[in-house]
Amino acid sequence: MIKVTPKPKSKILVGWQVIPVFQILLHQRDKELLELIKSCLEVGRVSEVGKQRCVFSVSSLDQILKIINHFEKYPLITQKNPDFDLFIRAVRIMSRKGHLTCEGLQEIVNIRASLNKGLTDGLKTAFPMTTPVARPLVTAQTIPHPEWLAGFTTGEGCFFVNVYKSSTNKTGLQIRLLFDLVQHSRDNELMRSFVEYFKCGMFYSPKGGMAGRFQVSKFSDIVEKILAPPPFFQKHRIMGEKWKDLSDFCEAAELMKAKKHLTKEGSDQIIKIKKGMNQGRKSTNI
Repeated sequence: MIKVTPKPKSKILVGWQVIPVFQILLHQRDKELLELIKSCLEVGRVSEVGKQRCVFSVSSLDQILKIINHFEKYPLITQKNPDFDLFIRAVRIMSRKGHLTCEGLQEIVNIRASLNKGLTDGLKTAFPMTTPVARPLVTAQTIPHPEWLAGFTTGEGCFFVNVYKSSTNKTGLQIRLLFDLVQHSRDNELMRSFVEYFKCGMFYSPKGGMAGRFQVSKFSDIVEKILAPPPFFQKHRIMGEKWKDLSDFCEAAELMKAKKHLTKEGSDQIIKIKKGMNQGRKSTNI
């Protein structure tokens, strides 16, 4: 993001401060994962946001240039890529001190108007001559390599064990496994491509909804295509607490393969596994 804030007492000629910011926001339980990202990139800081979230952030111009170098080497393929392109344009203006002039500042605001959610009402009032720049288009979204998918799943995927009441099963319960990937509806083309990539699952986009969803819920597909040897997510490993969720997910799948979920003892064991996954997990150590 590009922050544009008034600085009336500043020595800056134009009276406005421009700050480029890169952030990754995660649940508190994945704080150590953000620390790993910080260590890998050798920039930024990790801090807590409220009681349940933590953020990795970079706002120094010199350090932002390192972030840009990273994503130029490993390109984004979702609709965040146009935001990244616009972000680079604004940072380049700042690198040549253009934000310290009225013309350069307006140029950055023109970019800011097309970046992320656009201008705030305050910026619209302060810069009435703003003309939003054209936003780059993303087309032909395809999964570049398995490691990208592993990273995407680390951030956007979920492994669920769902338990329902059932009058047809002796245990009184029905247990289903679900692998789920969610993204904003503007990336529906990418989400549809997962069906072909995994050769299973379904794509859902609720009418009027803001998200597209790839789901695999058929047990044979979970076992034979998502978890089948060689296990995709062990060869191309996901990280953080999501790895623990996957391990529990696999344990539940093994019990179901052995038909243990059809017994009271087995279903109790799976329910215990479920309670320790996702939001129920207390540990924050990777």
